This record gives sequence, structure tokens and C-alpha cells, in this order.
Amino acid sequence: MSVPGSAIIAQSHSHSDRPIRSNLANPALFGCARIGQENMMSDKIKVYQKPTCSKCRTTIGILKDRGADFEAINYYEKPLSVADLRKLIDKLGIAPRDLLRTGEQVYRDLKLAKVELSDEELIQLMVDNPDLIQRPIVVRGNKAVLGRPPENVDDLL
Repeated sequence: MSVPGSAIIAQSHSHSDRPIRSNLANPALFGCARIGQENMMSDKIKVYQKPTCSKCRTTIGILKDRGADFEAINYYEKPLSVADLRKLIDKLGIAPRDLLRTGEQVYRDLKLAKVELSDEELIQLMVDNPDLIQRPIVVRGNKAVLGRPPENVDDLL
């Protein structure tokens, strides 16, 4: 359904998949203050990390030194879903295999260097075995970087 004087500004990703509309002719009706807050929220930095990881601690230290507002998420305590990990991989712009920690014992045990698996199978393995996931993953909005080296986080600041 079209609303006179409005334009689609974004596609909703909710269950209804309704487009988000804006009355561009009247910013007061548009709710600019609320939109600004939503944009700030989506730009908040999230660090998917393991607290005992030295690269994670160094990356978090850099963010603190830069005065960045961020949320640290221990993905061992709050496991990633398949959908969440797929979104992170998309934001990183890499293939799932490129996110694997090849030096981990579980990588060798599963013989992942010798096995051909689909992207979905690799993602499921990483969700089931979080030691396989490179870390930290630092996200801001629609972009993400691996904190290897930790200074990569500067690309998001």
C-alpha cells in the first residue's frame, strides 16, 4: 500500500517484510530524533570475543584507548546461532573457511584441512565448536573486521 508523499527508505527485515516508509516532505512526521538514535545504536561497536584470548584483550584495549563505545560479547557464554554467524561472515566479506582457526586441536580432530564441506556445514561446525572461530570479530553497522592484528579495529573507528 502506498502512502501519498512517502517513499520507501529501507526494506524491513522483520517477519512482516513490510517496507519502511518516510514522509520526506515533512521531517517532523518522519521522527528524525528517533531515527538518529536508531542509527547510533546500529553503529555501536560489538566485539565477539573470548576473554582469555590475548588478541581479544589487545583489541578491547585499543577500543578503550580510543574512547570507543562498545559491547564485548563472550560467544562462549552467549553462543552464536547459525544465522548470527552467517551475518558476521557476510559483514566480514570472507568465506566461512577463512574464519576457521586452523591451529586448533578440534580442527585437526575433524580433519578439516582434508575434508570438503559446504559453507553451511562449516558454519554449523563453527557454531557447534566455537574454538574454530577466528577472534575477535569486531562489528560496527554493516561492516566487520577480524582483530588479527588488533589494529584492524581502526578501520571501524
